[in-house]
Amino acid sequence: DVQLQASGGGLVQPGGSLRLSCAASGFPFGSSDMSWARQAPGKEPEWVSTIFSGGVPTVYAASVKGRFTISRDNAKNMLYLQMNSLKPENTAVYYCATGRTGSANRGQGTQVTVSS
Repeated sequence: DVQLQASGGGLVQPGGSLRLSCAASGFPFGSSDMSWARQAPGKEPEWVSTIFSGGVPTVYAASVKGRFTISRDNAKNMLYLQMNSLKPENTAVYYCATGRTGSANRGQGTQVTVSS
């Protein structure tokens, strides 16, 4: 079974940074495109970023481009999301997912709260 466990969320002030991690198992991670998605309170889930299986290319939603960086370590079956210059509107539960849309096999998320 596909298992995805996100971690690294927390409370951060506006302008701060967080690095999210996602531990993957149960599928061929190294040959899988991977994505991050998020869901803010009262809103629909939103795709954030995708990284192809080999590490390139990477694709970002316009709202996070230039501030967020997706990466992966295929040797460790790990996916990452470095989030800089965080804004209150980035508050959401962040999920990692298989594929390019952020909607497949979405694992347990991690809460990110940006507030002063």
